[in-house]
Amino acid sequence: MPIITLTTDFGHDDAFVAVMKGVILGRGRRCDIIDICHTIPPQDIGAAARTLAQAAPFFPPATIHVAVVDPGVGSRRRIICLETAHHLFLAPDNGLLTPVLAAAQRVVQVSNESLFLQPVSATFHGRDIFAPVAAALANGLALSELGPVLKTENLVTLKQRRARFVGNQLRGECLQADHFGNMATTINAADLQAFPADDQPLLIRVADRCIAGLSQTYEPTAATAIALINSNNQLEIALAHGNATRSLHLKPGMPVVVEKKRPPATPAHRGNTDKQ
Repeated sequence: MPIITLTTDFGHDDAFVAVMKGVILGRGRRCDIIDICHTIPPQDIGAAARTLAQAAPFFPPATIHVAVVDPGVGSRRRIICLETAHHLFLAPDNGLLTPVLAAAQRVVQVSNESLFLQPVSATFHGRDIFAPVAAALANGLALSELGPVLKTENLVTLKQRRARFVGNQLRGECLQADHFGNMATTINAADLQAFPADDQPLLIRVADRCIAGLSQTYEPTAATAIALINSNNQLEIALAHGNATRSLHLKPGMPVVVEKKRPPATPAHRGNTDKQ
C-alpha cells in the first residue's frame, strides 16, 4: 500500500489538512497518509526542512513525502519532485528540500496541469496541486509525466548554519525548540569530538548560563539547565523537569559557545576579620 506523508504549517485549527487528505483519497487508490507535522511555525522553511529530514529516513522505500510550507504560493516559484534511491519528495522550490538534495537522483518540475484540481486557487496549492499530484504518484504515474527535468544546481537552497571553531572555542547557535522546550543547536556530536580527551569538562555557555559537562539523560533531580546529545546527534540545551526555552529565554540564533576550560573557582566567603 502506498505511503504518503504530509508536512505543513497549516496547524490543526482549520480544514486545510483534511481537505488535502480528501483530495488524495478521492483521486488515489487506497493509501496510508501519515502526518509528520502540521505545526511548523508559519512560513518557517528551515524548520520544515529540518523536520522532514529527521523523519524521512525512517519510512519504508517508495514513500512519497509531501511538504507544503510555501510563503510564495501563487507566485512564479516552482513546484518540484525530487527522487532519491528510496523516496519521492514533493515540495516548493524554496529550499525546503536542501537537506536531501545531495541524495537526489532526479528532480523534475511539476508543470503537468492535467493532474491539477481545477480551477487552481492562487492561495491553496496544497489542495489543487500537491495533493492530486501525490495521488497520481501513488497510483503509479511515472516521474517523467510531471514535467521537465531540472538541474540540482539551479534549485533554491537554504544556507546551512554550521558550528565553527574560533581559537579554542566552538561557536554555534540555538536552532529549534521541540515540544518540551528543549533547544537543539547547530553543534553536533562530531563537532565535540575535536576537543581533547582529558579530565576537563566541556563548558557550554548559552544566554547567561554556563553548563559544565554533558548529561546522558534528562534525569537530574534538581531543576537545572543541562546539555546533552539528543537523538539527532545535536547538542541540546534542556531543563530537567522544565522548559529550557521558556525558562532560559532561548531563541533561535542565540549564540552557543563550547570550550574546555575550568570555570573560575568561587571565592570562599570570608567573615569579618577586623580586630575589635
